[in-house]
Amino acid sequence: MSAVADEAPLCSQCDAVCCRLTVVLQAGDRIPAHLTAYTDAGLEVMARDAEGWCVAVDPAHMRCTIYDTRPQICRRFVMAGPYCRAERA
Repeated sequence: MSAVADEAPLCSQCDAVCCRLTVVLQAGDRIPAHLTAYTDAGLEVMARDAEGWCVAVDPAHMRCTIYDTRPQICRRFVMAGPYCRAERA
């Protein structure tokens, strides 16, 4: 495991790799349409900017601007959890 993966991850000190993953929206998600896009396969996802970041991320502070209403899949991505550590590695 790399040194980065061994450290206790903190979102405030992370490159926010989770915010560059494809986020497929689920039926219960209530995300404004201007923040979403559709894949070629017809899946509704969080839109990304030209650099691949989720459009809900405030790039100046590396924070989610819709944190309280973020998609269900984002809620399952626990800081310092196994999936977080795997992505950071």
